[in-house]
Amino acid sequence: MYYTAILAGLALFSAPAAAERIKDLASVQGVRNNQLVGYGIVVGLDGTGDQTTQTPFTTQAIINMLAQLGTTLATTQSLQLKNVAAVMVTANLPSFAGIGQQIDVTVSSMGNAKSLRGGTLVMTPLKGADGQIYAQAQGNLLVGGAGASGGGSRVTVNHLLAGRVAGGATVEREVPTALGQGPFIHYEMSSTDFGTTQRVVEVINREIGPGTAQALDGRRIQVIAPTDPNSRVAFLGRLEGLEVRPTKGMAKVIINPRTGSVVMNQTVTIESCAIAHGSLSVVINTEQKVSQPNALAAGQTVTTSQSEIDIKQGGGSLMQVKAGVSLSEVVKAINALGAGPQDLLSILQSMKAAGALRADLEII
Repeated sequence: MYYTAILAGLALFSAPAAAERIKDLASVQGVRNNQLVGYGIVVGLDGTGDQTTQTPFTTQAIINMLAQLGTTLATTQSLQLKNVAAVMVTANLPSFAGIGQQIDVTVSSMGNAKSLRGGTLVMTPLKGADGQIYAQAQGNLLVGGAGASGGGSRVTVNHLLAGRVAGGATVEREVPTALGQGPFIHYEMSSTDFGTTQRVVEVINREIGPGTAQALDGRRIQVIAPTDPNSRVAFLGRLEGLEVRPTKGMAKVIINPRTGSVVMNQTVTIESCAIAHGSLSVVINTEQKVSQPNALAAGQTVTTSQSEIDIKQGGGSLMQVKAGVSLSEVVKAINALGAGPQDLLSILQSMKAAGALRADLEII
């Protein structure tokens, strides 16, 4: 069922933005995660694995794995397996991860398995974008769901075809991470905002010393840092804790048509406009009628369908909205129209097209 969520934030009035730490607004350039992926096999399923006659890649993977373990089967061998499933294994390799460190992995079915619950992931190499192996994954799956079937009926709670292995992968190769370039480090803001970037520069120069930080553009900040690794880490730890009051973001309305949700920030305003809202509904009723011959008469029973179509036009309403009102007034005006989730999406798009909505409309 669709639902509508209109969030006005914590400050509907002209209260200043709360201070945030630099670590919440920006990240050090080069310090990032790396995605890993691998193809593996989950065994030990209770008859809920792939139907291997329909997933030949599962059979091929089992034959290759057994060959590596010393058991040779013909490549044309037809295996009828129910306790095995082919899966994709994904993980994030964190920055500065060392050899031997354990990371979590996500396991997802790629065949026609019914459930991965109770399965065990067999050793799976995880590769990076360069094709090199950076970790090995293996372990018991934790699936956050349950299901049961019988007599042609089936009940499923949550999702059964994906699970996680906590600490299931061991790092086998390190990714070199450069902490800055020479005497400089660079901060990258999470979003491009010239006002907030300038405020970060001002806070760093005020707390550390004039000339320490310099804005390169609306997103990057160059900071002079100690060259000694130990001193540089301590310096970055100090910078991350500095508090900055970010500037107000641009007015934006986020629409998700799949769920019917609408989220607005506090800077959204509208110009004077008139909005008409009405609904058109089409109702189709189908009734089955049975015609039977009289007793002892020739003929057979005939079933016919009779449909009635009723079209109703809901009462439309025209409402005038004043210019320059706040978000709270926008919410009241739209709610007064009695618009449903899908109607609300259309109204906002029409207001944007008419130039009455003073906000960036983004559909996700």
